[in-house]
Amino acid sequence: MIDSTERFSSRVEDYIKYRPGYPAAILDLLNDKCGLTTASVVADIGSGTGILTELFLRNGNPVFAVEPNREMREAAEQLLSKYPNFTSISGTAEGTTLKEQSVNIVTASQAFHWFDRERARREFLRILKPGGWVVLIWNNRDLVSPLAKAYEHLLRTFGTDYDEVKHKHTDDQVIASFFTVNGYQKADFPNSQLFDLGGLKGRLLSSSYAPEPGHPKHIPMLEALHALFSEHQTKGKVTFEYTTMVYYGQLSV
Repeated sequence: MIDSTERFSSRVEDYIKYRPGYPAAILDLLNDKCGLTTASVVADIGSGTGILTELFLRNGNPVFAVEPNREMREAAEQLLSKYPNFTSISGTAEGTTLKEQSVNIVTASQAFHWFDRERARREFLRILKPGGWVVLIWNNRDLVSPLAKAYEHLLRTFGTDYDEVKHKHTDDQVIASFFTVNGYQKADFPNSQLFDLGGLKGRLLSSSYAPEPGHPKHIPMLEALHALFSEHQTKGKVTFEYTTMVYYGQLSV
């Protein structure tokens, strides 16, 4: 298994183009439930290419984007340099380098399942201001539709370590153990992406478990993807449906 920090180094371009964004309704939720204002300082942990980071920057928030992978961090720096409230940080969930009690909200999107949870929890407690919040977010693919079932079968057949690393191992019990006595709340929002064949290929290759060129499964995987697309496309397009899950709560020592 490739080091989690380096898994996406060769996938940055596809990640930028083909990974789903996050609904703006998340901001309304955090405004209502967590006291988010435009002045709230956000630490986006495992920020990658800055997909979630940009949602908060557009809202006017100062954001520390903490990302250990150099290639993804540099991509975010290019994409988000126009925002004056953006600060790029070379750091990890377990060692952000941020000052004590310096942020109001800690976020992690598509990233928490890579963290050392106990060490990250201590670090979040250290950097959060009193009364601060932790917000964990995932885009969960639909697994019910014929397209979704076929795509899931493709990942299980060709993925290098799909079953080992998929974020669905991070279930409600794991999240409850992270927030401990204070507990957490959750909300969900619909989300979707529309792909042509090239977009579907890019979406697949943005995943860390998709075999890359030179791997013996790469070409058979792409052939299977073409067949999947041909079977499920309508007017040259397929739609990926997601449920964006948001878990939010406060930590205590």
